[in-house]
Amino acid sequence: MQIRDAVERDAPAMASLGEAPESVLRNLVHDRTVRVLVDGEDDESIHGFVSFDAREAAVHVTEFGGDREGYERLLEEPLRFAAREGLPVEMLLGDADEAMRRAAQAVGFTKSGPGPRFRGETTRRYRFDPS
Repeated sequence: MQIRDAVERDAPAMASLGEAPESVLRNLVHDRTVRVLVDGEDDESIHGFVSFDAREAAVHVTEFGGDREGYERLLEEPLRFAAREGLPVEMLLGDADEAMRRAAQAVGFTKSGPGPRFRGETTRRYRFDPS
């Protein structure tokens, strides 16, 4: 498996792996940094994605989805970017997102407090500080 930049034609596959609609993910490809995890031989077979951007003195993971096995590899992308820029990384995870929470903690994220309710679900803030 390898990671590459997402392109607009990846939006349908990303929508099937996450909770956002295809139109939102298509716009995300243009507005944020988006990476996809693909098979080495089949560049079209997407197993996961992560989007992130830098704002307010931190890198924010904005969307995240896919096969559980690829979560940690995908999260390494915003961590590498943040390390180069000397910024922390922040993300919100729903309390029910057990696999994503485990992956985030495995790469060094820690709970940093409660987050807002999102789609009726409680969330928690997670933070990674490279310093």
